[in-house]
Amino acid sequence: MTTETLIDSRAQVILVDDDPHLRQALSQTLDLAGLKVVALADAQGLADRIEADWPGVVVSDIRMPGIDGLQLLEQLHARDSELPVLLITGHGDVPLAVQAMRAGAYDFLEKPFATDALLDSVRRALALRRLVLDNRSLRLALSDRQQLATRLVGHSPSMLRLREQIGALAGTRADVLILGETGAGKEVVARALHDLSSRRDGPFVAINAGALAESVVESELFGHEPGAFTGAQKRRIGKFEFANGGTLFLDEIESMSLDVQVKLLRMLQERVVERLGGNQLIPLDIRIIAATKEDLRQSADQGRFRADLYYRLNVAPLRIPPLRERGDDILVLFQHFADAASQRHGLPPHTLQPAQRAVLLRHDWPGNVRELQNAAERFALGLELALDGQAPPATTATAPVLSGNLSEQVEQFERSLIAAELAQPHSSMRSLAEALGIPRKTLHDKLRKHSLSFDGGSGGHEDHEDNR
Repeated sequence: MTTETLIDSRAQVILVDDDPHLRQALSQTLDLAGLKVVALADAQGLADRIEADWPGVVVSDIRMPGIDGLQLLEQLHARDSELPVLLITGHGDVPLAVQAMRAGAYDFLEKPFATDALLDSVRRALALRRLVLDNRSLRLALSDRQQLATRLVGHSPSMLRLREQIGALAGTRADVLILGETGAGKEVVARALHDLSSRRDGPFVAINAGALAESVVESELFGHEPGAFTGAQKRRIGKFEFANGGTLFLDEIESMSLDVQVKLLRMLQERVVERLGGNQLIPLDIRIIAATKEDLRQSADQGRFRADLYYRLNVAPLRIPPLRERGDDILVLFQHFADAASQRHGLPPHTLQPAQRAVLLRHDWPGNVRELQNAAERFALGLELALDGQAPPATTATAPVLSGNLSEQVEQFERSLIAAELAQPHSSMRSLAEALGIPRKTLHDKLRKHSLSFDGGSGGHEDHEDNR
């Protein structure tokens, strides 16, 4: 076994001892107890050969040529301070054993020792190691959930489901296909998948295929060698190579030509790339996250997208719901963006008034989160809350001035809320009641109480169904 070879991750015990007879005897003892053992004659390079979160323990003699047990303990704990290390000392070497325990050794055994003592200590150390790793996993999962909730704001069922799916996929090696309308947040989801994966320390390379001229797409993705085409004077490293060891986010994949799709499919299947004008296959360790705003199955049926590439990418699809399907997430997101903008511009925060909330909930948001963020930015700057296709709400940035006792103020506020909503175009009493979030019978009663009337809005009519 070379020093470059990682220790088998299935090993439960790494035994290090320069005495071949003792090493063989202890190895047999552990093996007969059902433990998988890797036995080594020295500790040279061992710390670099143990994977992160390896679930085993190390048993080592203290006095060895080269790297001794205490030095090994220091090297191992520099990488993982909670890795259990059991040290074996010579008879009467108590001061050295005390030094080892102070340095963080899990246990020490003084020669000669009974095999039961060794097995008992190893089993307790393995149980502790499992507990430590379980706690790490739980803390990481909690941290990931908190990070996702911060990045993907919202409490609607569709967003909760999306965050669960991201959490489940992030730690895998699977390529992912993100489905979502323009402005829905596809790159945000792609970055979350990358940052929550084991590739988080590697590069995240984003490229929008729809923004590239067809003549340069292949060169951008695959790179080229000098002389590959007219004007190619120097070697160019493509995006796939730049993303090696990390993640490539490929947006608007539907805009790729069929020829480029063939090369992409080959890269996905073989994990190699060949630069234009070159003849060398370059191996890649890369995760592909593709995104589209179109129905790729339909595009495949129409011959605009390769069916084999679609099926290759559609193993792990993630659908981002459009904003219009997310209910009250609209208000939560708007306030989140508005508060962030206020802080960024050094302005006091603004609070949405009822009529403004109604306008936001009524809007279709064709530009999704991107459109909402722009509207929140304008609101934070004190500008009029005007959305495409809707008149600005008949309200000011501050709440109406109320007077009288609490009951009278509640009545005044209720009247102002209904009056503000009456100023908006509604085709029916049902529409008005839904905007206010109350039953139609309750709406009729409150209109009479406040001496308000509904005239059908802009060319509208009052529906004549029963007021249930």
